[in-house]
Amino acid sequence: MDNEQNDKNLEKMIEKGEEILNHILKMKNPLVVHHYDCDGITSGAIVMKGLEKNKIRFDSVCIRKVDSDFIKKIKDRNEVIFVDLGASSAVVDDLKNDVVIIDHHQMVSKNHLQINPHMFGYDGGRELSASGAAYFVFREMEDIAIVGAVGDVQYPLVGPNRYILHNGEKKGILKTMTDITLYGKTSRPLPYMLSYSDSPFIPMLTGNEKEAINFLSDNGIPLKKGGKWLTYYDLTEEMRKKLIGALAEYLSMWSIDIQSFLGEVYLLPTWPKNTPYFVAQEFATVLNACGRNNKENVGLKVCFRDKNAFKSAEELLNIHKKNLREGIMYAKKHTIEFSNFYYLDGRGMIPDSIIGVVIGMLFSSKRKKPYLGIAEYSSDEIKVSTRALKEHNVNLGKILSNICKKIGGVGGGHELAAGATIPEDKLNEFLLLFNDEIVNTVKFIEQS
Repeated sequence: MDNEQNDKNLEKMIEKGEEILNHILKMKNPLVVHHYDCDGITSGAIVMKGLEKNKIRFDSVCIRKVDSDFIKKIKDRNEVIFVDLGASSAVVDDLKNDVVIIDHHQMVSKNHLQINPHMFGYDGGRELSASGAAYFVFREMEDIAIVGAVGDVQYPLVGPNRYILHNGEKKGILKTMTDITLYGKTSRPLPYMLSYSDSPFIPMLTGNEKEAINFLSDNGIPLKKGGKWLTYYDLTEEMRKKLIGALAEYLSMWSIDIQSFLGEVYLLPTWPKNTPYFVAQEFATVLNACGRNNKENVGLKVCFRDKNAFKSAEELLNIHKKNLREGIMYAKKHTIEFSNFYYLDGRGMIPDSIIGVVIGMLFSSKRKKPYLGIAEYSSDEIKVSTRALKEHNVNLGKILSNICKKIGGVGGGHELAAGATIPEDKLNEFLLLFNDEIVNTVKFIEQS
């Protein structure tokens, strides 16, 4: 998309946001229906903040999927706002009441007023998340919108996400810098930042706290001040540069380029510095921890800067990390390589709320073909999560949507990351159909 066309499409999306805002301002008591992950929480927070600011009374509910049963439950609500949900759910068209959809998934539902990046030629899986779409309606909370984008693995920020970033920078609530991309720059003591790094992996340091301490000490990097462990951002700029230089020299011995450890980092200067809320990536992980442990309300309170919720959110983060570590360990041992995709059966071992995160993390090392993981969703339903690369030449969202129409499930999402819930007794049929859908289109790429 050339710059001139991009500008025109951005203008159209801004106009659509204004149209939807004017429509919402006429509502009396809407029900806000939002998703439970980071992007669902942040986009829900932006919508709720906007309604509150305009003195519009509302109710809210956080759900995992939109299906016929849910539609029946809300059919008597006169006004409904779907956030990070709705676009890829055909059953939403069964609602005859006043419905607004603020979403970024591939569009199936088209009968209601909607703002969605796909309407303007943007990729909703890469260029704008639901929190970004919500921003274009209410035009505030740029920092929270960017947290939602990063939480939806939209990195580095491009397209409309970049527009939001620049607006936030002008207000002084966002800051972009090139820095190491290791997790825990504000929230982990330096040795833990190095020893807990698994993506990217640091040879001999990852998983080895003692060696991480030795590495820092040998290179003259201070570990403590006044008995308190230092974090990366506690260091002076000179010391941070010294640490990066030492890492570059160390990695070169393993034929690893330091550039793979450097990239854009998005900071939130108005949030407490020595907390996970200072860096967008870490903030997003906290919100994911809240949602995936059925405590989305804690995540919403954090977005609203309720300091009483910070401690609870960080406790949930520790639980989330533990669940992910255990899930990854299980997945590494039990992933099966089929002819056309990798397959992980995580039923009974990996919660449905994190199966997508687990295969997403493992997919970083298994990129030759698409990846499909399943987990138990209910006593008679299975949760399906899928991942692929652009090079694989598949559209997972459309594939899952098509299959679910045949077997009675609910599925859809993005081109390269999609999910579904299917009847348990239809699993074998689902797998055969999934294989049939991709066998003639998937392109294997060289394992990287």
